[in-house]
Amino acid sequence: MEPRSGCPINAAVEVLGDRWALLVLRDIIFGDRRYFRALLTGSVEGIASNILADRLVRLVEAGLLTRGTAARGQRARYSLTEAGIRTLPVLYALGNWGLDWRPGTDDLQIRQQIMRDAGPAFIEELMDDLRVRHLDAPPKPGDGPGPLERLNAAYTAERERRDQGR
Repeated sequence: MEPRSGCPINAAVEVLGDRWALLVLRDIIFGDRRYFRALLTGSVEGIASNILADRLVRLVEAGLLTRGTAARGQRARYSLTEAGIRTLPVLYALGNWGLDWRPGTDDLQIRQQIMRDAGPAFIEELMDDLRVRHLDAPPKPGDGPGPLERLNAAYTAERERRDQGR
């Protein structure tokens, strides 16, 4: 897919400038949803099946995802490519901008605030974890839960804390 111009911002916007493409990537990265049905039913925003199918095709064609081959009766699994993993800092920056400048609900802002508090080193660690999950990279040595598990645990704990405060 050739961009309309040689401008790198234009080239990125042509792939990522669609709201659904970014939300599909968000759900694959943070929700670990890798199958069509999980992406369709797990979308808070209610993506239509035809839109989801189109965006998955576009993201595969753009080189951000790969689609696993599915045998008859099986579901195809989508995986991030290195280019797809490298969208995480973009999503992180957009989320930080959204926290600062757009209204939102407490429940849906928790993860972004946790990541902001953890800082850029956490984003790098999460990208390494995504490489293990999606690219079969060897895991980095370390004990304990990975960054996605820690993020989800912190999210759950913060939600429970806020629910008790109500």
